[in-house]
Amino acid sequence: MKNIFLLFAIVIIAASCKDEAKNSDAKDDAEKYGPAKNTNPNWKDPQADLPIYRGEFVHVEDGAVLKGTTYIYGVVLDEVAMELSERVNPVKVNDFDMVPVVVKGVLSAKPKGSEGWDEVLKITQIINVSSKPAEADIKIQENKN
Repeated sequence: MKNIFLLFAIVIIAASCKDEAKNSDAKDDAEKYGPAKNTNPNWKDPQADLPIYRGEFVHVEDGAVLKGTTYIYGVVLDEVAMELSERVNPVKVNDFDMVPVVVKGVLSAKPKGSEGWDEVLKITQIINVSSKPAEADIKIQENKN
């Protein structure tokens, strides 16, 4: 009788440890790769239809700009823009370096009565940040006389 009870206790303990390992692995995966995608076939990613913007990002004291080949947009300084700024900072050599980025966002007209660019981009997702700053369009050289 004691042997059956001991065997039963060992089986229960082993089963409970196995569940903890599964939960721990799922938590590690979520930290490494981000949250799991929704597998519901009726679910639609709300950001799937948003346009992708490729350009050079710069954030200075009082504003941020995304400059593409045919556009320049002001950037709404919200939580996502500040995260992008933090990810860009280690790449910059000086405060005014622009760093190539790829983002998704919503473009809109600037609020009435506010200063800045005519169109502002509210970044909703950061797709990629370059590992080196963009080359300057104009190089300024000092004259040594």
